[in-house]
Amino acid sequence: MACHRIIAVTAPSGAGKTTVARRLLAQFPQLRFSVSATTRPPRRTETHGKDYFFVSRQEFERLIHEDHLAEFEEVYPGTFYGTLRAEIAQASKAEPVLLDIDVKGALRLKKDYQDEAFVIFIKPPNMNALKERLRKRATESSRTLQVRLRRAAEEMQHANTFDAAIVNHDLDAAVARAVALIRHVLDAP
Repeated sequence: MACHRIIAVTAPSGAGKTTVARRLLAQFPQLRFSVSATTRPPRRTETHGKDYFFVSRQEFERLIHEDHLAEFEEVYPGTFYGTLRAEIAQASKAEPVLLDIDVKGALRLKKDYQDEAFVIFIKPPNMNALKERLRKRATESSRTLQVRLRRAAEEMQHANTFDAAIVNHDLDAAVARAVALIRHVLDAP
């Protein structure tokens, strides 16, 4: 029987994974959020240590070299994201860790942790909806928007690789589906 001590939400950028993850945390007080490390600069609303550990490229390379990362990926040219092993080490069946990670990182996590990890893929309704969400977020230049959309098209090919896939056409419905899945996982013997 699987012992899911790691729960991950993954998706292309803009599909809603962070919003779903936040709502899962509100629904399940036993979940502990895993703060990822990244080399990208913080957005206006983000806080170091709460949203991400914002580190330099040199510091990120040190974390890789010293094997402090359970998974990491250069998600966009020059921009790395990763999960610290220390964040996962504290996880248990009674108090699982919740990760909000990119698709390639989730693939690596599932490969390395297998049945210890339950991974939900959040799908946008379609690529036009995803493009519009990214535009409304107003954090991308036209160049980075195109990079994100190309990457999203590649990532969508992995949707059925994970334990579950949810289409985020309606946020409340997507969250309700994710809650039902996590409730089932947490209640499993």
